[in-house]
Amino acid sequence: MAFHTAAANEYLVVTGAGIKDVKLKKKGWIYPGQKFSRFDISPANYKFDVHAMSSEKLPFILPAVFTIGPKDDSESLMKYGKLMSSHDKSGNHVVELVKGIVEGETRVLAAGMTMEDIFRGTKQFKAEVFDKVQLELNQFGLHIYNANIKQLVDIPGAEYFSFLGQKIQQGAANQAKVDVAEAKYKGDTGAKEREGQTLRNAAKVNADTAIYAKSQAGAAKQQEIKIDTEIQVYANQKEAEVAEANAELAIMKAELQKKSKIADIESERTAAIRDAEMEKQLEVKKAEAKTEKLRAEKLAKAKVDYEASMQVTNSVLYEKQQAAEGELYTRQAQAKGQERLAEAQLYVKQKEADAALYSKNKEADAALYAKHKEAEGIVVMAEAQAAYVKSMLAAFEGNYAAFHNYLMLDRRVYQQMGEINAGAVKGLQPKITVWNTGSSSDSGAGTAPIADLFKMIPPLFSTIKDQTGVEPLPFLAKLPQA
Repeated sequence: MAFHTAAANEYLVVTGAGIKDVKLKKKGWIYPGQKFSRFDISPANYKFDVHAMSSEKLPFILPAVFTIGPKDDSESLMKYGKLMSSHDKSGNHVVELVKGIVEGETRVLAAGMTMEDIFRGTKQFKAEVFDKVQLELNQFGLHIYNANIKQLVDIPGAEYFSFLGQKIQQGAANQAKVDVAEAKYKGDTGAKEREGQTLRNAAKVNADTAIYAKSQAGAAKQQEIKIDTEIQVYANQKEAEVAEANAELAIMKAELQKKSKIADIESERTAAIRDAEMEKQLEVKKAEAKTEKLRAEKLAKAKVDYEASMQVTNSVLYEKQQAAEGELYTRQAQAKGQERLAEAQLYVKQKEADAALYSKNKEADAALYAKHKEAEGIVVMAEAQAAYVKSMLAAFEGNYAAFHNYLMLDRRVYQQMGEINAGAVKGLQPKITVWNTGSSSDSGAGTAPIADLFKMIPPLFSTIKDQTGVEPLPFLAKLPQA
């Protein structure tokens, strides 16, 4: 009896006495009559070169690498433990098992597909192989952690993929030529279309700007007329209020004059009534005491005079008071009218300032809109030029020198340079002198080079004189006389 433990990536498979089938442990006692073995659950890589054949009977090699290991759950570990109870996973038993499953499923799938389907649908083919192989490995508790199917390889003597690659390469080259010609055609056509579109857009922007400027000017004019109308209406209202205040002032003056006249009449009537009462009292006093007659008469007269003077004084004071109140009301009304007139003038000036500000704002908005449209036109033109340059560079396959020469020829730069150079030398009269020293047979064979040299000197001096006007020195040579 012994106590055994397994590593972190291992399990113990125990069989024998007291165990019906197999038992998995990480650690435990191994009793007499029992056997145990360890198995590793870490995945391992299996490399295969599967020989398969398509439905057209074309053979090929499918290189594949599978990362396979036991699935970490009780059921799968039990199945894998039974498989490994008498084998080692690194042994040929497991390798042959996995290889047989992979090759069998791959051959079955390849037999039902054409070579073109396999070549073009490599991803789908890999997924189907993965699913079929995993389904078979489930019964052994194994799981595919990763499957990498490499590029299909030809079998010697059957170069299908090589010829197919050459076909695709040649087709791509031909298509590239067609694309270049198509791009050049589109570039030339697009350039002309862009130029026309730019002109149309510029004309449209100018028309829109003119229409917008006219509409803004009309709106500003309407707003100015509206403000003038409101100012005139307000002035009329203020004039009506001033007239109404003047009328009220006149009415109040009339009322004051009426009250003054009534006060005069009442004063006169009161004086008369008081005079009658005093006469009555005088008669009474006369009847009561004759001794007091003189005093009563004087006293009554003095009293009447006093009361009359008091009434006159009160009347004058009342008239002055009413006149002062009327003048005060008049001045208040005038001050109020002047204040309203000042307010009206201030309102008119404010409205005029608002109208001027509104007009300035509208003019600034119109200018800003025109600048914005102009900037948009420049951006569109720049984008069109960029697209043209990009398409032409693509047509010339990135050859800037060829593109530069094309632009110089297309825009007649070389022709213009030639015309400019021709115009620069036009009218010049260069002097060209051609002379011949004669044949070498004119003199002896030994002295011919010297004779030719000396024959060349006079025409040379003549040419210098014709070109520069400078005569040779006498001691060097002398020109022959004409």
